[in-house]
Amino acid sequence: MSGLSTALLAVTGITLLYYGGDWLVRGASGLALRLGLTPLAIGLTVVAFGTSAPELVVSLSAVISGANDIAVGNVVGSNIANIGLILGSGAALRALEVHTRLIRLDAPLMIGVALVMLWMLADSHVGRLEGLSLVCGLIGYISFTLLQARRESLRAEGEFASESRHDRGSLLHQSGLVVAGVLGLVLGGKALVAAAISLALTLGVSQATIGLTVVALGTSLPELAASLIAVARGQGDIALGNVIGSNMFNTLGILGITAVVTPLERGAVDWLSLSLMLGLSIALWPMLALGKRLTRPEGVALLLVYIGYVGWLAQHG
Repeated sequence: MSGLSTALLAVTGITLLYYGGDWLVRGASGLALRLGLTPLAIGLTVVAFGTSAPELVVSLSAVISGANDIAVGNVVGSNIANIGLILGSGAALRALEVHTRLIRLDAPLMIGVALVMLWMLADSHVGRLEGLSLVCGLIGYISFTLLQARRESLRAEGEFASESRHDRGSLLHQSGLVVAGVLGLVLGGKALVAAAISLALTLGVSQATIGLTVVALGTSLPELAASLIAVARGQGDIALGNVIGSNMFNTLGILGITAVVTPLERGAVDWLSLSLMLGLSIALWPMLALGKRLTRPEGVALLLVYIGYVGWLAQHG
């Protein structure tokens, strides 16, 4: 791929990511009002799963072509990027208020799911039955989240109406914004990933390192774009829900679905990366609980951990 082609892909990708993120956040906040759901529930489900679509596409393509290292590395690297890069950047931009539900339920569940993933990878193998159990866990999580959100519908209307009046519109219009936003994010992320992978392969970087960094970062760009735009628009619930929901979907959905299609091997994905994924999940919980807000210094700390991790991989990958 020529330098000009790479540059064009990058510009196209950035443009699609910006507009896709804006459309998705606007549509999702409108849907929260229309469907009587909390913004947090929309972030944990619609936004999180929509922005995780690139990870699913990349991981399925990888296992079908026999590149299991990329598939597993993509999930692990994306989970690390979600907390370190995306949540870190968002909180560094503006302190985020934390919903009680995240502290009591979703953050502990994210830690539990990470532990399950490490347990499954202890023998360096994730079989079809294990994958199926992960998918069933995802279905249960989505169902519970939506049921809980319906119970809070009246409070959601009162809390969120004032900051989303401009997003009121027909259900079809809001749904169209969500679909257009997801498509923009997926296509934008795909364009940047294609250019990044070509560059990484030219430089002779290993397959596992590509999965943990280039592919993981590239497929996490939709989450980054959507979360930063949500933070800039004062919709921290969507940003926090997006990150935690994406990590749940990555592990339960993407790892589960790909393992059902083809049993996975851990391959060259190192235990440092797996341990960091778990460590960040555990460290995030008290950060969220302390004062029920994620502060700017905490965001900077998460971001620095991610930068240090990528730097270490660049030297040892």
